[in-house]
Amino acid sequence: MESLGSTRRSFAPWADPKAKPYIQIENLTKRFGDFTAVDDLTLTIYEREFFALLGASGCGKSTLLRMLGGFETPSAGRILLDGQDLRGIPPYKRPVNMMFQSYALFPHMSVEANVGFGLRQEGMPKGQIAERVAQMLKLVKLEQFAGRKPHQLSGGQRQRVALARSLAKRPKVLLLDEPLGALDKKLREETQFELMDLQHELGLTFVVVTHDQEEAMTMADRIAIMEKGNVLQVATPPEIYEAPNSRFVADFVGSINMFEGKLREKGSRGSRIVRADGLALSADAPADAVVGEKVWLAVRPEKMKVSSARPDNAVNTMEGEVWDIAYLGDMTIYYVKLDDGMVVKASTVNSLRRIGEELTWHDRAWVSFAPDAGVVLAR
Repeated sequence: MESLGSTRRSFAPWADPKAKPYIQIENLTKRFGDFTAVDDLTLTIYEREFFALLGASGCGKSTLLRMLGGFETPSAGRILLDGQDLRGIPPYKRPVNMMFQSYALFPHMSVEANVGFGLRQEGMPKGQIAERVAQMLKLVKLEQFAGRKPHQLSGGQRQRVALARSLAKRPKVLLLDEPLGALDKKLREETQFELMDLQHELGLTFVVVTHDQEEAMTMADRIAIMEKGNVLQVATPPEIYEAPNSRFVADFVGSINMFEGKLREKGSRGSRIVRADGLALSADAPADAVVGEKVWLAVRPEKMKVSSARPDNAVNTMEGEVWDIAYLGDMTIYYVKLDDGMVVKASTVNSLRRIGEELTWHDRAWVSFAPDAGVVLAR
């Protein structure tokens, strides 16, 4: 079998104009009284894609997932799965299954009975149910826990039971609503890779809802950033991180420094932005704005350099005072308050084994970044 890494590296059907989307969401709207949870949303998802809906609580991502599963009826618009309009088709007749955040396991049933519940509801013969349940438990590495009840399992094990039950009916699409939210940080990180391996092995389409940006960045082939019922950007994790299309996306995914100013020059070689204090900043990135308009130069903390002396021949250089320091073991984050009051965040990797920092609180410091470090945003 081809490795997961090589498969994900070559998987990009959205870049092929001949590829047909597997899930088509067209002008979808959902209203609850006067509140619009999903607002005229259009989105395409491809077969075998691991797709993430990422956004803050209340942005509409879970409502969208529930409409995909048939648990909510759209107020307007439609959803097509492999060319079939899902309008009016109840959840139990859709080739889709949903794994809920609460797991919704039956406490009085064994693990084995929980996994086979949906198959019994469908009237599958007992022998086939036993065979399918055994396959699912082997897949999630829970064979030895088949006879236990949910309360006898850890949180991670209960999550695997819910996953096995969701997969037992062999859906074409698996919907996961905050699937790792109940797990501790270390187990959540381990389970992310297990879910990726499972999705690759089974060849299914996964659509996951999460508010955890690291979770989405790790697992998804593409991410849709949502706010107030709208999709702001759909792109691969590197594109979302390195080329956000707005200040909201840039700020929501990872940490960011926003240098506000007026666009003074733009051209094929890049842009020049002048801040209110007169400092000119250079960027290799193009600007989708008119000269004279307000823009923001967005720079990630790891692309900022911080030092006790002014760097030689450096562009985009500013002086300030070390306002705060966060030592995280693998890296140190410096918060430098510039002379105009703006606080800039710069992170450095602790590649050398040492105790003690070159810079400490209230030291004067210089921060700088290369012209190719940032992206110019007009909104």
